[in-house]
Amino acid sequence: MERKTDFLIIGSGIAGLSLAIKLSTLGSVSIVTKKEKNESNTNYAQGGIAAVTDETDSFEEHIQDTLNCGAGLCNREVVEFIVREAPPRIRELVEWGVNFTKSETDSSQYDLGREGGHNRRRVLHAKDFTGQEIERALNEKVAQIGNVEMYENHIAIDLIMKDGRCLGAYVLDINEGEVSTYRAKYTVLCTGGAGKVYLITTNPDIATGDGLAMAYRAGAKIANMEFIQFHPTCLYHPEAKAFLISEAVRGEGGILRLKNGQTFMEKYHPMKSLAPRDIVAKAIDAEIKKSGDEFVLLDVTHLQRDFIINRFPNIHQKCLDYGIDITTEPIPVVPAAHYICGGVAVDHFGRTSLPGLYACGEVSCTGLHGANRLASNSLLEAVVYAHRVYLDISRDHQAAPSMDTPIALWDSSGTTESDDSVVVTNNWDEIRRCMWNYVGIVRSNKRLERALRRIKLIQKEIQEYYWNFKVTKDLIELRNITTVAHLIVRCAFMRKESRGLHFNADYPMTRDEFKNDTIISKDSLQE
Repeated sequence: MERKTDFLIIGSGIAGLSLAIKLSTLGSVSIVTKKEKNESNTNYAQGGIAAVTDETDSFEEHIQDTLNCGAGLCNREVVEFIVREAPPRIRELVEWGVNFTKSETDSSQYDLGREGGHNRRRVLHAKDFTGQEIERALNEKVAQIGNVEMYENHIAIDLIMKDGRCLGAYVLDINEGEVSTYRAKYTVLCTGGAGKVYLITTNPDIATGDGLAMAYRAGAKIANMEFIQFHPTCLYHPEAKAFLISEAVRGEGGILRLKNGQTFMEKYHPMKSLAPRDIVAKAIDAEIKKSGDEFVLLDVTHLQRDFIINRFPNIHQKCLDYGIDITTEPIPVVPAAHYICGGVAVDHFGRTSLPGLYACGEVSCTGLHGANRLASNSLLEAVVYAHRVYLDISRDHQAAPSMDTPIALWDSSGTTESDDSVVVTNNWDEIRRCMWNYVGIVRSNKRLERALRRIKLIQKEIQEYYWNFKVTKDLIELRNITTVAHLIVRCAFMRKESRGLHFNADYPMTRDEFKNDTIISKDSLQE
């Protein structure tokens, strides 16, 4: 089956939904999302969205905090326009129905939080479920628009390329098992990150790097995949699955302690528990390895009980569900894979290196984050770049190539139903353990070599499996996380220094000759 649409958006987080709202004024929009419409990384964002909205704050300070965090790799021009374009994008979200928490003392002002790396309170939030609130409002707005079609439980397999231009994507209907051709004038990847490439992550199960892998296979340039941000504080509990303890908890006064109650962050950074994420994650990792403990503690028991419950209702209740009352006892936490600062390389308007293909949100590498993302800058980046993609498309969408160019339909002839799905399960587990053990917070050349050898063997096995059997959601995702794992390792090999989120024990110093982006593509990695 072939479907035609003016604009194909793959992913339904803040980037995809806000872009769909705007592109709907120019033509028909199809959104492909592989689970329900509100299942996205955005939905799991607790902290908030950073923006200068207070008169005591300034663009210059937000810019400088971002640059400081990025360890010399931020694109200053990108940082400046994203920070300066924040206020109108915030107003837009509010107009679309997002209810950010207001100040208890002045209802005309927002209750601004502070997070690691920020020298000011500038994080707008909706209690501690900001992403969920944004998803709610944007989904309701999209539902009111007539020419936006949402295809839930559909997963993109690969991009369709013809004469060097992207013309859409092949998409699997997960429930029906049927593959359709989605033809579009413009295709936009808004697929989020790839936290599931690691064993322990704060990301939902959908975060399998689909957009990254598809773009790479299509020939797009990929940048800075070595910079994986590990969130310092993921709840440590045998029954908990990837539950994030927001940065905002430390922003409101939470203190990191060892199991014996002793503080330790003062040894690592003057901002102590509010230091940037890379520093805090490395510090916790070092202290855990030194002590042999499984976790450290995040302590908010010195704060007022009512304040904790009101400010962090979700975290408070979730911890209670696991038998932890955060008002009276500290929270056991460990670092977990959280955010990829690299991604599909894009310009100032979200254009990839492939004509007809854009990327927006975590799947992209814009230059904002550099070697380490400043807390709560990700939602801001997504909404600003969604607007810029819209502006760029609106300028020349009338000149897009004809939708009548012949393209090949999906061909599954010669394939059969899988007779050994355990292959998928075992390889999935092995990839994630391999990445966690060898390509985690602290790396070395030997660890990277071990990871690369194993990943290449798994890739060969998966490729054979992929061509012999009918595609399934699990197989598509396994193929994608293996591709992403390969890209991370390759980029890590190329950076022979330690900078920001990338620490290699064999190159512990930062070196000026590596003060540039790591750019790779399928052509450059041909062996």
